[in-house]
Amino acid sequence: MDKPIASLIISVYDNVPFLKCVLDSLEFQTEKRFEIIVSEDAEHDSMRAFLEAYRSSYKLYHLTQPDLGWQKNKMLNKSALFAHTDHLIFIDGDCVLHPRFIEFHTKLAAPKAILAGKRIKLDPKTTHWLLEDQTRILQIQKFIGRNYFKLKGWGAKFREEGIFIDPASWLGMIPKMRSMYQIKGCNMSFSKKALFDINGFDEDYTRPAIGEDIDLGWRFKGLGYHIESLRNMAVQYHLFHKESWIDQKENELIMQHKQHKQQYVCLNGIQKNE
Repeated sequence: MDKPIASLIISVYDNVPFLKCVLDSLEFQTEKRFEIIVSEDAEHDSMRAFLEAYRSSYKLYHLTQPDLGWQKNKMLNKSALFAHTDHLIFIDGDCVLHPRFIEFHTKLAAPKAILAGKRIKLDPKTTHWLLEDQTRILQIQKFIGRNYFKLKGWGAKFREEGIFIDPASWLGMIPKMRSMYQIKGCNMSFSKKALFDINGFDEDYTRPAIGEDIDLGWRFKGLGYHIESLRNMAVQYHLFHKESWIDQKENELIMQHKQHKQQYVCLNGIQKNE
C-alpha cells in the first residue's frame, strides 16, 4: 500500500453492525491511499473486540476516551492531532461510502478549500438490504435509480443526494451547479492546517450538531477559507436508525455569542487558552 495521502476519521459511539458496513465499503474505494481512524467517544468493549478482530486493507487505528456524555468535539480534536497525513476527511459511523468518495475528497483538495458533501438518508428497507451484504454497495446506484420513486414512500429522505454523477460525464454540469452554504460533519474534509488555524473543534459545545460542523463553517470563512461542494460526487448513504432529537437552542446561543465576538479561533479547542 502506498503512503497515505488522507486520514479518514470515523466518529462512532455504540453501533458495531453499522461500523462494519462502513468499513466493508472502504474495500471498494477507487482511491486507496488513506488511513482509517475510528474515533470513539466512549470505551465500549464490543467496539474494541470488533476492531481488534477486523481485518482491513488499510492502516486502522482505534482511539477512545471515557464515556462522560457527549464529548465528540474533544474526540475529534484528539483524532486530528493523531492523524499521520495533512488531509482530514470526516464521516460518521452510520454513513456508508460510494466507491469514489475518497477519490473526490482527495482529488479536489486545495489549501483554502473546505470540501463539503451531503448524504441520502436511507429507509429501513434499503438499510436492511445493504446490511445483509456489504458488496451491494457496488449495486446501490442501480438500486436507487430503479426504485427512486418508491424510496420516498419507504421513508428515504434527500433521495437526490444519493445519485452519483461523474463530473467528467455529459451530466457533469449538475454537480457544479449544486453549491453548499454550510458543512455537514458527516461529509467534510480539509487540510490539517485549516483545522489548526481555527484551533480545531470548539469543546465548549457539549451537545450534538452545530458545534461539530456549522460552527466550523463560519470560523473557516472568517479566516479566508471557502466551501467547495462535493454534492453528487462524494456520495454517502446514511443507514436508517431512530433519531433522538436534541433541542438546538443551547448550541445556537453559544454560536451566536461567539459570532458576535468574531471568535474565529476558538479558545477551547486543540490548544486550551484561558
